[in-house]
Amino acid sequence: MITFLCCLVLLVVAYFTYGKYLEKVCKIDAKAEVPSAKLYDGVDYVPMPRWRTFLIQLLNIAGTGPIFGAILGACYGPVAFLWITFGGIFMGAMHDYLSGVILVRNEGLSITEIVARYLGKGAGAFMRIFSVLLLILVGVVFVVSPADILSAKFDILSKNWWLAIIIAYYFIATLLPVDKLIGKIYPLFGVALVAMALGLLGVLIFGDYTIPQMTLENLHVNKENLPLVPTLFITIACGAISGFHATQSPLMARCVNNERECRFVFYGSMISESVIALIWAAISMAFFYEDGGVSAVMAGHTPAWAVNEISNTTLGVVGGILAVLGVVAAPITSGDTAFRSARLIIADVFHIEQKTKWKRLAIALPLFSAGVALTFVDFDVVWRYFAWTNQALASVVLWCIVVYLHLEKSNYWVALIPAVFMTYICSSFVFVSKQFIGMGAVPMAYVWGGVATVALTGVMVYMMVRNNKSTQLKK
Repeated sequence: MITFLCCLVLLVVAYFTYGKYLEKVCKIDAKAEVPSAKLYDGVDYVPMPRWRTFLIQLLNIAGTGPIFGAILGACYGPVAFLWITFGGIFMGAMHDYLSGVILVRNEGLSITEIVARYLGKGAGAFMRIFSVLLLILVGVVFVVSPADILSAKFDILSKNWWLAIIIAYYFIATLLPVDKLIGKIYPLFGVALVAMALGLLGVLIFGDYTIPQMTLENLHVNKENLPLVPTLFITIACGAISGFHATQSPLMARCVNNERECRFVFYGSMISESVIALIWAAISMAFFYEDGGVSAVMAGHTPAWAVNEISNTTLGVVGGILAVLGVVAAPITSGDTAFRSARLIIADVFHIEQKTKWKRLAIALPLFSAGVALTFVDFDVVWRYFAWTNQALASVVLWCIVVYLHLEKSNYWVALIPAVFMTYICSSFVFVSKQFIGMGAVPMAYVWGGVATVALTGVMVYMMVRNNKSTQLKK
């Protein structure tokens, strides 16, 4: 319990301390003109209250990642607490906040266009393809996972019917102006998500459950089957750091009223997501403590089953329904905004205005056709590639932040260290995982991961020096 509570306190304190420091690094200007005022169009560029943009951002980025990922991450043992906490503070929340500020200062453009602006046209072209692919995978993951939960909880409809209902909703939500549906009902879903987390937190503190205390002996369990590096850092993504968030942030970067709101909306929403992930990791370890641990139980079950089992047992029938609705709301709202973000990226690339309905429809139809086709692919396969793609995108965005801070003559080390770390995680995963080269967790796989990291870091440092020289010449 002490380990869990300490991590919880650290996350909350970080918002007021490290978040405040990052505000100084960014040189926040509350009087600067923002996209919602400069580019108002009544569809995507719409000013909204701070509390509403925060709740929408939280739902947009949450999905099932901080829930399913935390449950799977709990299989590694209490070390998951450390990754969620320190990853969330120094990597995930920093990534979301600084990329959010950059987006606000660049007219709320899609993250692909920001990467092209700061890392070059080649990186931008790669990001456009990579991001749309990731967003389609996100949409598919966040169609299938809530359908699994709903069909298990409410068996009046089959999984295929739930899939059809969710996809139909996605299509409508993707086309409507942001303040017509997302701006009105998402705050309610956000309240359900927060209420679910608070309910489970109450169970942990006041219930008769034992959260494993972190020791050197149990820090990392099941080492033979679950190598810590790089798999833990790929498994727990949305609760610690996630590139998907940067694809979602343009939606709210186009809705904030001033730059000072960015810490609350972007850093605050990521810290909140880390808290949710921490709670789910803790309740998983505590709930399955007497059954041989999370790893033993999850060997024969899915995360969706664990969500239903934990919610119904700890919160009762009514509380369980509310908790499941909170869990379902997260992926559904992230899924529809994933398709919306993909539409906006394509619109930005080809300069297609989105006030006209048929132009929104022309982009949305092919995207949804691809998404529907992928729902017939094995979910485990889709999830594995989604997880790596997600963290690879985070690495690219971190490097973009490094270059931006370097150009602004700010402390770029806050992003450089996380960028190198995540580059190594993604590179080593390519050599270790059977999804790619499949060398396994052997020394040479990690060596090759290091070689790739050094090469990629060298390229980024070269770009920083080149950009600095070009800036000086312009002056």
